[in-house]
Amino acid sequence: MPDSYLIITVEPEWVLNPEGMGSKTKFWYKDPGEEQSWLFKYPQPNTGQHWAEKLAEQVASFLRIPHARVELARFQGEYGSVTESFARGGRLLYHGNQVLEQTIFGYDPSKRFQQSDHTVEHIFSAMESTFISEDAAKLAKLYFAEYLVLDALIGNTDRHHENWGILRKRVGDGWKGFLAPSFDHASSLGRELRDERREKILAEDRVGNYIKKGRGAVYWFENEPHGPSPLELVRRAARRYPNIFRPALEKLESLDETVIRSIIYRIPDEVMTPLAREFAATLILYNFEQLRILTDE
Repeated sequence: MPDSYLIITVEPEWVLNPEGMGSKTKFWYKDPGEEQSWLFKYPQPNTGQHWAEKLAEQVASFLRIPHARVELARFQGEYGSVTESFARGGRLLYHGNQVLEQTIFGYDPSKRFQQSDHTVEHIFSAMESTFISEDAAKLAKLYFAEYLVLDALIGNTDRHHENWGILRKRVGDGWKGFLAPSFDHASSLGRELRDERREKILAEDRVGNYIKKGRGAVYWFENEPHGPSPLELVRRAARRYPNIFRPALEKLESLDETVIRSIIYRIPDEVMTPLAREFAATLILYNFEQLRILTDE
């Protein structure tokens, strides 16, 4: 059995300032021994958002998908997760809603929930408008496809328009930018379920139904009542944009059940229950098998 993941202890004197964006309590801090600042996030009550963040990061790392670094952490006796800042070296993060507002006519950047204009087509169109060169736009779309495949694999339903963005840096009289690494994966892996519910779903073999009912924050059609599940979104996108999604799906070839379980079982017992581990493993394995079907089409 591999060693458990590290749990960082954040000291009160390291705290810099609270972060205003988002629904969870969080704050920036800087360990005097490190160059970069980190964002501490408390999980919402009775959820596993902190371990979901860490597991998503580890899956992304194994698949070589660009992502923010995440660690488990503890602050004044409470568990959470910490995310390393990736907006550094003079780079500024422009969230997806800011990018779409500038490139998609009539896009409302303030509408976070049920923003049905937040479609794959509009996102890809925005990238084509934002990046000057065709190669840069294609690379951004390839990376974004990887993020959506990651979402499908872990059941991340919260890829809303502030949970992706473009990093830009002024160079001379112009700007140089690229797609920011994937971040904020707390809404995944059944993190909101209680163990009693997990046990019932597993016993009744209904993990597939649970996944199907998930409503994602990236839409397929404009003006539809809710987004498809992350898995269904990739099914549709892979068929419409095969050259963009095929490389992302091919990355899954290195994954198997042993790897999945070894990633999950490194979460310390004090942070994640056995039933939460088994549910997370079953969820990933189900999505993995469904995504492998797409690579054979």
